Amino acid sequence: MDILQFLIAAIGAFAAGAVNALAGGGTLITFPLLTALGLPAVTANITSTVSLFPGYFGATYAQRADLAGQRTQMKLLLPAAAVGGLFGGLLLAYSGEKTFRQIVPFLILFASLLLALGEPLKKWISAHNQNRQQSAKSPIIAVVAIVSAAVYGGYFGAGLSVIVLAFLGLLFDDSLTRLNALKQAIAFATNTAAATYFLFSGKVIWSLAAVMAASALLGGIAGGKLAGKISPTLLRWLVVSIGLIVAVIFFIQIY
Repeated sequence: MDILQFLIAAIGAFAAGAVNALAGGGTLITFPLLTALGLPAVTANITSTVSLFPGYFGATYAQRADLAGQRTQMKLLLPAAAVGGLFGGLLLAYSGEKTFRQIVPFLILFASLLLALGEPLKKWISAHNQNRQQSAKSPIIAVVAIVSAAVYGGYFGAGLSVIVLAFLGLLFDDSLTRLNALKQAIAFATNTAAATYFLFSGKVIWSLAAVMAASALLGGIAGGKLAGKISPTLLRWLVVSIGLIVAVIFFIQIY
C-alpha cells in the first residue's frame, strides 16, 4: 500500500474512533473503507477489529466509576462475552472469502438498523428500569444471551453494543448509566478475545493496523472532547445512512 492509502485509512480510523465515542458504529466506516482500498473482506474485517481495539478499552476505562458495585455481574457476563467473542473470531477466520462476502451486505444492513434503534432503546430502558440495585432476572438466560451477542460481535462487530444493551435492559433492573457501563465492559471483553485470536491468525495487515489503531485512539479522545458539542443523534443517522449506502453497494456488487 502507498502513503496515500495509509493516510486515507488513518483518516477513516480517526473518524471511526470519534464516531464510536459519540454514537457508535465505527466499524461501518473502517470495514468498507478497507475493502475499497483493496483488502479482501475477511482480512479487512479482522484488521478493522484489531485497529479499533484501543477504543473499546478507552470507553470502558472512561466509565469505570459506573462499574462500581457490579462485580457479580461482571464475573458472570465478562467470561461469557470472551467465550462468545473467541468463537465469533474463529468463525470469521475460517470463513471462506466468498461466503463472508455473500453475508456482508446483510451484516451491514443489520448493523445499520441496530444503530438506528439505539436511541429508542435507551429511552425505553430509562423509562422502564428505575431501580438502582441491579438484579438478574435469570443468570443462565443472561449468560446465553451475552454469549450469542458476543459471537456476532467477534464475527463482525458493528451494532454489538446495541444488542448487548437490549439484552441487559430486558434481563436486569438498573439505571441506563450503569447498564451502559456494563455494556462497554462486555463489548471490551468480546473485542479483546476476538482481537487476541486475530493477532495469531496471519490475516492482520500489521502496518495498516498500527496506523489505524493510533488514529482511532486519537479519534476517540477527540470524540470524547466533542461530546455535548455535536449531536449524537445527527451523527448516528449519518453513520446509519453510510451503512445503508454501503450495504446497497455490496448487494449490487455481489448479487
